[in-house]
Amino acid sequence: MAKKINFNKQSIISEYSKIILESGKRPSSIYLFCQHLKVEESQFYQFFTSLEQIEQSIFTTFFESTIKLLSDSEEYNSYDAKTKVLSFYFTYFEQLTANRSLITYLLHEDKNQLKNLKKLSDLRSHFKHFIEELALEPIKIPQESIEKIQQKSISEMAWIQFLMTLKFWIDDTSPSFEKTDIFIEKSVHASFDLMDLTPLKNIIDFGKFLWNEKVKV
Repeated sequence: MAKKINFNKQSIISEYSKIILESGKRPSSIYLFCQHLKVEESQFYQFFTSLEQIEQSIFTTFFESTIKLLSDSEEYNSYDAKTKVLSFYFTYFEQLTANRSLITYLLHEDKNQLKNLKKLSDLRSHFKHFIEELALEPIKIPQESIEKIQQKSISEMAWIQFLMTLKFWIDDTSPSFEKTDIFIEKSVHASFDLMDLTPLKNIIDFGKFLWNEKVKV
């Protein structure tokens, strides 16, 4: 039996992670996990109702830690939206890298990738809320083809970009995952460039001006 620990949400996550890293597999049941923790199942259910919830909480715990680290920085509060997103990515993936063995296990545990992605469902909600709080709004241009693109949620598109970054990081074999850093910087810059439609708007306005002038003549 393991040494009795202080029983709270964080200690449950820590012990669960430790079991995975040391044994290479998750506990087979809540009952056996509680035996390891030396607690009754009823105590466990005060914090979680399944082992899957623990796994989801691992990702959100890193998110909460990232947000706290950023919020505690005076400089962060003065950043523009793009710099805040970059800061989030670099800080979050720094924490993932520090726990890479655990993260890669969780995201490859099941052969069904949809089940693995389900572990990110809570993180998805937190991340989308983070993006929405930045109040990112593309410039509205009254053109049907562009409006269709703009109808898609910015936060949902940002989440897809996050998943792409996560996949790149998992597959990255470069020293210190330096290629992931490059991927983050280039993808975030590219996504903000896509939202900044000012050059296109200027071209359209100029075209309208020339058309109007031509008609007048």
